[in-house]
Amino acid sequence: MIYFDSAATTFQKPPSVRNAVLRAMQTMSSPGRGSYPHAKAAEETLFRCRTLASDLFGLSSPEQVVFTMNATHALNLAIKTLVSPGSRVAVSGYEHNAVTRPLHALDAEVIVADAPLFDRSKMIGGFRRAIENGAKAVICTHVSNVFGYILPIKSISELCHKANVPLIIDASQSAGILPLNMSELGAAFIAMPGHKGLYGPQGTGLLLCNHEVNPLIEGGTGSESLMQTMPDFLPDRLEAGTHNVCGIAGLEAGLEFIRNTGMERIRRHEQILLEKTVSQMGKIPDITLWHADDPALQTGVLSFAVNNMESFDISEALGLHGIAVRGGLHCAPFAHRTAGTLPDGTVRLSFSAFNRAEEVDSFLRTLRKVIR
Repeated sequence: MIYFDSAATTFQKPPSVRNAVLRAMQTMSSPGRGSYPHAKAAEETLFRCRTLASDLFGLSSPEQVVFTMNATHALNLAIKTLVSPGSRVAVSGYEHNAVTRPLHALDAEVIVADAPLFDRSKMIGGFRRAIENGAKAVICTHVSNVFGYILPIKSISELCHKANVPLIIDASQSAGILPLNMSELGAAFIAMPGHKGLYGPQGTGLLLCNHEVNPLIEGGTGSESLMQTMPDFLPDRLEAGTHNVCGIAGLEAGLEFIRNTGMERIRRHEQILLEKTVSQMGKIPDITLWHADDPALQTGVLSFAVNNMESFDISEALGLHGIAVRGGLHCAPFAHRTAGTLPDGTVRLSFSAFNRAEEVDSFLRTLRKVIR
């Protein structure tokens, strides 16, 4: 299979990730639940993983790194801490349902900082107006999961800092690819999945905390067991129940892969594949591409459409030829509304560190065949 769906999950993992998961299954039990070697090995793995994430993302303490099931879990923790029912919140026009559905459930008053695709200036202006109109919190994706658009997160964070408005960053499509530093951005929370750009297993995620936070669930933590309330310190306050030790062991290996390979090297590799794809697809009749003229505005994610063909039909046909892409709305109707691609959506292809130029050539040949 040619796998071009890494914006959903990086299917191809470093061998070290698989090995770490298997080793954890064979040697580790539950952290904080015993003093025997298997429990100690689990504790040490969790601490190493937190420390590595803390170093990569500019945190002052590993305790600020909270393990979650995925980015959606992390975003719910952050949103339900900062957003009260009915309160006013500013978001970009490119948010995922992992942001918009919790806000809808809270009956929040959502101000959308609408701006055309790849127009950073208008995006900043939209957030400035939303903050001036009384937004009590700002939630913004770093990179659109549909179009690979890199939003001006640093400028948005500066607006929030000046107005003393807390910021939640959804780093689902940027973590492991773009620089992301909590101390520089000053966000209240940064949420990210473990199974995308960090190359960890599914069922893992991180919430980076720079703000007091409320638990989403309560239960045992292996600490403060006499208390009937959750501990008031991180990470225990948010980590009720038994950890996904095997997943976290794999995530640690994924983070090590990122550190050793280098985010800039991964980004440049994906950029080369994107540029090659765009240059060749532009020669195919009846195709519309959503592509930034400035490479600094887009990661290795590309959406396209074919005249008079449904996006689902294209993705299904490519799948039958052994090419994995995703058609439809990508759980992001806000992004498609902003870009004018409702109701049919687009076909999205997204690269990883493990894709090759030859796979792009094969994809293009197959796409021409499917269109014919």
